[in-house]
Amino acid sequence: MNAVLLSLAILFILSLCRIHIALAMIIASAVGGLTGSLGLTETINVFTEGLKDNAAIALSYALLGAFAAGLTETGLPERLVQRVVKLVTNKQLSGRASKVTPVVVVLAVAFIACLSQNAVPVHIAFIPVLIPPLLSLFNQLHIDRRAIANALTFGLITPYMVLPVGFGAIFHETVAANMSKNGMAIDVSMLPKAMLLPAVGMVLGLLTAVFFSYRKPKTYKPVQITTSTTNFEEDVDTQTAGTGASPAIKTIAGLASIAAMLVVQLSTDSMIYGAGSGLIVLLLFRIMSRNRSNQVFTDGMRTMAYIGFVMMSAAGLGAVLRATGDIETLVQSCVELVGSSRPMAAILILIIGLLVTMGIGSSFSTIPLIVTVFVPLCIELGFSPLATTALIGTAAALGDAGSPASDSTLGPTSGLNADGQHDHIWGTCVPTFLHYNIPLLIFGFIAAMVL
Repeated sequence: MNAVLLSLAILFILSLCRIHIALAMIIASAVGGLTGSLGLTETINVFTEGLKDNAAIALSYALLGAFAAGLTETGLPERLVQRVVKLVTNKQLSGRASKVTPVVVVLAVAFIACLSQNAVPVHIAFIPVLIPPLLSLFNQLHIDRRAIANALTFGLITPYMVLPVGFGAIFHETVAANMSKNGMAIDVSMLPKAMLLPAVGMVLGLLTAVFFSYRKPKTYKPVQITTSTTNFEEDVDTQTAGTGASPAIKTIAGLASIAAMLVVQLSTDSMIYGAGSGLIVLLLFRIMSRNRSNQVFTDGMRTMAYIGFVMMSAAGLGAVLRATGDIETLVQSCVELVGSSRPMAAILILIIGLLVTMGIGSSFSTIPLIVTVFVPLCIELGFSPLATTALIGTAAALGDAGSPASDSTLGPTSGLNADGQHDHIWGTCVPTFLHYNIPLLIFGFIAAMVL
């Protein structure tokens, strides 16, 4: 049997059985290497050597985690919650406003989620801070929480697909680097253009969820979580007290660190130096004691290290699959299967990307796995670099929405289920799968045909 197919099948099955994804990749690489006649020692050596391919990306994730933790210490996330609550609760919930406000709230949540991936790259760390205090407000407005889940997932996925800042920079660099490594060079600056049409599909999915699927009011039991803006102010003041800096100074420090992170990243094209510069600004403002800052940064790096290790494991698995030589065999089999039909090839690539990402729960980690197989196939069938990029990027993003193991679904559920009234599978995974994966399949296919 083809070593690549067997390895990916093992990976998918182990992932569905809830085996830790890093361990599943190690097992899959061993199976692939032995089936591909590499031998155990050679398989281990190739896997170990391949780990370094994603080492820089893993460090980027770790530093972003530290930056997110440090930014939380400034009180900016808490103050954001305070402002949102004040803004919405001050509106009159009667007459025409009663129909407009729920939509405004859901779209506002989507907007804040978008900021968490690029402008203020804290990833899902903002959800436990923002969502639980707003549950009583959602209940007051009778908002279906499935709409909020779709809004959060939209904001966690769409920005990294199309915007080359924050996590988007990591995603774009990962796609470009892996494509170049497998025989098709693409400038990272072309990624936004390639991913624009798939991003349009995500927007349509969000609008469908908000204005059609979940527009009807839904009633929940009263929430025992305080959303008083006065309490928020007291909480923020308590957190900022005794740390050596006033709330105003901490706010300035937070904004300055974000500005430094964005400027340095965009000028150097390095997420590592961007996140590092943000951390330096936080240290220079001395918003935390030295011992406190070390603990905060370490804890922040630990929270994001999981994703980094998964991505490194994926790079090692990709190296083993390339070393078996069975990728070429698989490509030729795929070519024979689809013939000269580029539409059939595009559908095949997108569906396999969906299955792989659903299994491992990480679009970033999917890239090294699918690129090793499908870039040669795209070259063989004459896809342009832009079309290939759109296929690879979309295939990786597919499944991020709807996967039970994805941050993009686990994060929303953690916030919406704070009172035990939101189901992970039926409240988050199924709604996001339907509203985002179907449009991604359609618009990813269109992008591959027109670019």
